[in-house]
Amino acid sequence: MIQKKKDTIKSLAIHEKDVGSTEIQIGLLTDKISKLSDHFKKFKKDKHSTVGLTKSVNKRKKLLNYLKKKNQESYQKIIKQLNIRK
Repeated sequence: MIQKKKDTIKSLAIHEKDVGSTEIQIGLLTDKISKLSDHFKKFKKDKHSTVGLTKSVNKRKKLLNYLKKKNQESYQKIIKQLNIRK
């Protein structure tokens, strides 16, 4: 899991020491969302995690909207790289 985070950060980083840009936050949220989606395939009645999933999806949506306004090229790159429907 830690290795997956590091790979996500490296693939989306703008510069060498970048660890908190919008692109990286979107990538980490996407990893979290996919992990929670897999969790719900086994545990359909887990309502507490459903709240966490909803919050993560909404936060990613807000970050994507922000990125779309600020940097259209980076937005397109992120959508394509992470296979996010938009």
